[in-house]
Amino acid sequence: MNFIKFLFKLYNQLKTLIFTMFVKKRVGSFIGPIKVNGYSKLNKNCHLGRNLHFNGLQVLGGGKVTIGDNFHSGPECLFITQNHNINGTKLPYDNTYIYKKINIGDNVWLGSRVTILGGVNVGEGAVIQAGSVVVKSIPAYAIAGGHPCKVFSERNIEHYTKLKKEGMFH
Repeated sequence: MNFIKFLFKLYNQLKTLIFTMFVKKRVGSFIGPIKVNGYSKLNKNCHLGRNLHFNGLQVLGGGKVTIGDNFHSGPECLFITQNHNINGTKLPYDNTYIYKKINIGDNVWLGSRVTILGGVNVGEGAVIQAGSVVVKSIPAYAIAGGHPCKVFSERNIEHYTKLKKEGMFH
């Protein structure tokens, strides 16, 4: 039994190492450290801060993505930065695209299967509930969820600021 646990732990460490190397080679820039525990696909238009934890994040499209420090994502998160042009020369859309940026502030946590559409900013310290579809910007310190994602609460800003000042990051 201990040997099986050892092999499972070794497998997970190797998987994390490979996923992390893959992300570091693909992104436009990063400060690091980065830890990638689940399959993640980012591109050269992604610019990453420090102390990031991806448990599965895919960025689709050619729009710019900026992710701040101490970011955490649950499994199967999706950022969509590119849309078909529905006002072009053909129906239902033509062969041109509209690119939109996504900006994620410091200390943001996304639950599992969160989708963020282009043109969205997620403010510092925000928490997005699992399964949410974020179609509009979310302010700093907000706790939000749903489809479409809406703010329903706010972090205790005094507590948040205290932990941030003390450098208490996960």
